[in-house]
Parts: sequence; C-alpha cells; structure tokens
Amino acid sequence: MAEKSKIIWVYVLSALFLAINIYLVVNRQMFWFFLLPVALVVLYYYIYEMDVILMFITFFTPLAVNIKELELGFDVSLPTEPLMLGVTVIFLANILIDHRRYDKRLANHPISYVIYFMLFWMFITALTSEMPLVSFKYLAARIWFVVPFYFVLAYWLKDKKNIHRFFWLYIIPLLGVIAYTLINHSKYGFDEETGHWVMTPFYNDHTAYGAALAMYFPVVTGYMFYPKIKVWKRFFVVVTFVIFTIAIILSYSRAAWLSLGAALGVFILVILKIKFRWLLITLVLLLSIFFSFQHQILDKLEKNKTESSRNFVEHLESMTNISSDASNLERINRWQSALRLFKERPVFGWGPGTYQFVYAPFQMSKEKTIISTNLGDKGNAHSEYLGPLSEQGVLGILIVFTLVGFIVYTGVTVYIKSKDKEVKFLSMMALLGLVTYFTHGFLNNFLDTDKLSVPVWGFTAVLVALNVYHLTEKEKQHKIV
Repeated sequence: MAEKSKIIWVYVLSALFLAINIYLVVNRQMFWFFLLPVALVVLYYYIYEMDVILMFITFFTPLAVNIKELELGFDVSLPTEPLMLGVTVIFLANILIDHRRYDKRLANHPISYVIYFMLFWMFITALTSEMPLVSFKYLAARIWFVVPFYFVLAYWLKDKKNIHRFFWLYIIPLLGVIAYTLINHSKYGFDEETGHWVMTPFYNDHTAYGAALAMYFPVVTGYMFYPKIKVWKRFFVVVTFVIFTIAIILSYSRAAWLSLGAALGVFILVILKIKFRWLLITLVLLLSIFFSFQHQILDKLEKNKTESSRNFVEHLESMTNISSDASNLERINRWQSALRLFKERPVFGWGPGTYQFVYAPFQMSKEKTIISTNLGDKGNAHSEYLGPLSEQGVLGILIVFTLVGFIVYTGVTVYIKSKDKEVKFLSMMALLGLVTYFTHGFLNNFLDTDKLSVPVWGFTAVLVALNVYHLTEKEKQHKIV
C-alpha cells in the first residue's frame, strides 16, 4: 500500500508541475520554471555529494566559455564559475554552523595559513583601493577559486584514487580542446600568427592554452612510467603524451617551453637530492652575477634581432629579443609600469584587480609598442609577481613568494620522505606541474581565470593531501634540509 501511495504522489506532483509550466508559458509569465527539477537535483548534490560537483566543474573547466562579449556588465565563465560560487557558499555556511566538521590538519597546514593571510591582505588593500568595487569583485573571484579547489578538494583527495580522477577529469576534455585547436590551426597551415587565437573560445589566447598544456605535461609524462599500470592504459597515456607534445610545439608559447625547461631542472635537482641551502646559495649567486653585469647582459640581449616565427629554433631565440619583438617589448612596458605604480603606492598598492585600469598614465612613450593601449582593455601586468606588487604593495609580492616557497617545499618534502612509490609519483607530477606555472608566472598571470586557477589550486591541494594523509608520523619526522 505504501508503495502504491508513493506512485500516486509521483503522478500527482508530475501533473501539478506540468500544469504550472503550461499556465506560466501560456500567460508568458515565466519560461524557466521547468528547470526546477534540475535545480533540485543540483542542490541535492551540493548538500550531500559535493565531490560530484567538483568533478563536474573540473571536467568542464577546459570547455568553459567566458561570456564577457555578451555585455552583461561583468565577466563570467560558464558553466564553471557559478558552480564554484555555489560550492563556496555551501562550504562557508557549513563552517559557520560547525567548524569542527572540517579536518584541522588541513585547516592548520602552513600553506593554508599563507592563503588565509593572502585573502586577508587582499581584503585590506581592497578597502584602500583606487577602485574598491573592482577590487572586491576580484577578491570574491579569488575566494570562489580557492575554496572549492583547495579547501574542499584537499579533503576529497584523502583517497589517492580521487587524485587520479582529478588529473584525468581535466586532461580528457583538454584533449578535446587540443583536437579542436589543431583542426582549426590546420586550415591555416599551422601558421605562427594564427596559432595565437585558434583555441578560442575555450582559451583566450595561446599563452593561457600553453600554460595549461605545460601544467599537465609532467602529469601525462609521469603516467607513462607509473607503477603497475595496465598495458591498454599505458598505451592511451603514450598517445596522450604524443598529442600533448605536438600541441605544446604548435601553441608557439615560448613561456610554456621555458616553463617545461624549468620543471626539468627542478626534477633533476630533486632526484639528485640537492640540499635547499645549496639551492639558495646558487640562487643568490646567480642574482648577484646578473645585477653585477646587468648592463653587459642587456647590451647582449639588445643585439638579438631574431623575430617570432614558425621555425622552432628561431621562435625560441626570439624569447631574448628585447630590441624589436613587440611581444617582449610590451611585457617590459607592462613590468616597468607596474614598478612605477609600486613606487607611487608601496604599502597598500592600487587595489587588487586594478592594474589594467590605472597603468596607462605610468607608461613612458619610449617604452610603448605597436600593441600598447591606454584604454586598459588589453590585459594586466603579465606577471604573477609584479601584479600583486603594484596592486597590493610590497607585502603582496612577499605573500606570493612565501606561498610559492611553501608549496615547493611541501612537494619536495612529500617526495623525499615518502616510502610509497605511488605517493612519490603523484607528488612529483603535481610539483612539476606547479613549477611550470610558477615559472610561467614571471611572464604571464592567469590566476584570475578558471582555466588555470583550477589546476594551480588543485595541484596545491594534491600536495597538501599527500602531506597530511599519506605520510606516516615516522616519515614526517625525517629531516630533509
């Protein structure tokens, strides 16, 4: 009888739902009421199975499209950013109701504390901002990137199987974007100039596309040598590796190529177990040499006239062309403007997200290029380090360097301390992926987009989850410095 009663209720509610929809449509009052069941299903997953929402967002991030061209007064990436906002609201509401439900080991991790301070300082500098509305919108976006893909994801990644799922949920749709890009590109003979935009609308340009490819290249490479992997899976990984290699070459992103070289260097240093103090001494020595001979170095670079081209070697050589390459010269123009902005407001900066709206008067005519703009409509500081310096003052850049330092240290720590071969592989893959982005960050900045924020904060969550959940107490006590 109870079962029959349930069936009756299903029919009654369905008929009622259809009747309401027909009435609203006929009277032209509402056309979206039919989406109510979908909204209820989504709400169920938000409350009871948040991991499904995270998987959905991860999968659709490479496929998401920015709708700024629709002139709605704001930029939003669909379908991912609204879903991230939902995850953030639900998570923060749960924390406010009962903060004890969240794992203290994640909440008290050093990287978490740096993130807390980063968000706090962004809030302070938003209060003193030249454009408070812009800064608070920028802060809100940073929060809805960090909360789902660091704080929520890290807890879900306590199961190593979920780390694999997270990696491949981005890689598989990215393969689709690569196919779309290569087909588009082939129509123009894989020309270097058209290679800058053929990945649209999925990625804004070849630099963001190249950064995403570079981040996942160490992951794909790692899976080729992953222990105890089935033959058919290894074959699929090898095919994926070949596709990624072709895509990176044809992206014509010099920053992506450079970042992979940096990742290879870090890999060698970690494998050779070079102590941190020697790395620090070497870095200080290299910086000292650069500043001691900077005039001679710059003079040498200014003699390089090699322009960007479809020739791989020439395109690579053009990376140091600061005499005629418009792309390189425009970066220098943006960097110099960022430094001048910093000198004007060294403590609080101009406010998060404001660089593109305030830098125009700080350009010098002799540094402008054919692609320079005074309208603030062609990007930002092209640096994850100088951007915060100009927008959040000296503390802004120090927070970024501190965060990068803790992330790298955590990755190296997990790799060296763990006796589990699988944990070593996963930590190295995530670490090298992050190294590519941190290197890329000297030349571009994409943490204000979902395309790179998802992997950057996600890879960081991978390292923290491995550190918290997959190192034994004995391994954690082992010193590596």
